[in-house]
Amino acid sequence: MILPAGGVPTNPVTRFAPSITGWLHLGHVAHAVFVWGIARAVGAEVIVRLEDHDTGRFRPEYEAAILEDLAWLGFLDEVGRARLSRQSDDWGVYEAALRRLPDVYACDCTRQDLAADHDAAEEVPYTGRCRRRGLVYAPGKRWRVPLDGDCVEFTDLLLGFQRQVPAEQCGDLAVRGTNGDWSYQFAVVVDDDRQGVNLVIRGEDLLSSTGRQIRLGTMLGRAPPAVFAHHPLVRDDSGDKLNKRDGALGIRTLRADGMTAEELLGLAAARVGLIERPEALSSSELGGLFQVS
Repeated sequence: MILPAGGVPTNPVTRFAPSITGWLHLGHVAHAVFVWGIARAVGAEVIVRLEDHDTGRFRPEYEAAILEDLAWLGFLDEVGRARLSRQSDDWGVYEAALRRLPDVYACDCTRQDLAADHDAAEEVPYTGRCRRRGLVYAPGKRWRVPLDGDCVEFTDLLLGFQRQVPAEQCGDLAVRGTNGDWSYQFAVVVDDDRQGVNLVIRGEDLLSSTGRQIRLGTMLGRAPPAVFAHHPLVRDDSGDKLNKRDGALGIRTLRADGMTAEELLGLAAARVGLIERPEALSSSELGGLFQVS
């Protein structure tokens, strides 16, 4: 795969950031192939960030298994090439970031309230109905931040020029949930900024959230934004994205069936079109799948 040389940031830092809500599967392996493959091709540092902001679904056994799987695949054995962090190591950074956002307000709207305002859709933009109600934040309410109607333009390293208007896509952005957990959209923006991540490599299913994250980063004082690269996904027979319930393609299952790490990396690379057919690949060979030109 060709990467445009002019699009790669200086002194690149990227991350592999799984949510600690289940076991890793073939889709995660494909993502790791892109993260470490591109990182090796461009000389980037990789941060391993365990995203445990969803406290209701976090399980210690998931974290242990994720680290074991990454070590088995060969991604945690390069001293100095991978830094490990957890979001729960310091919740205070999110509190501090929240105080830097302008006009944050509490919202008690339910999913039913939102559905009543719009026709059925994959994503329902929030109308701002609680902006001026002056609600006090408490359990059962969300924190939201208003987004203006500005257009966000960026050039994806793999997909090219993109144009998004976050206010039309999602409306005012939720930054903290009704149970007190920080939202994914907010937490990853704060984390990428504080950890110096300037190259975000992730699945194409997250492309639509990029504009809002760039806008939120600007509101928090980040400049310039990170470079984004959205890669193809491993899909099931019906064309849907794999999820953590797809046990048959879980790393633990495939390992138990006798597949080697090299065979699994090659299978993942083939399923996302990086190689023509599955063949054994070591983690150290992944940089050869990408060429900077």
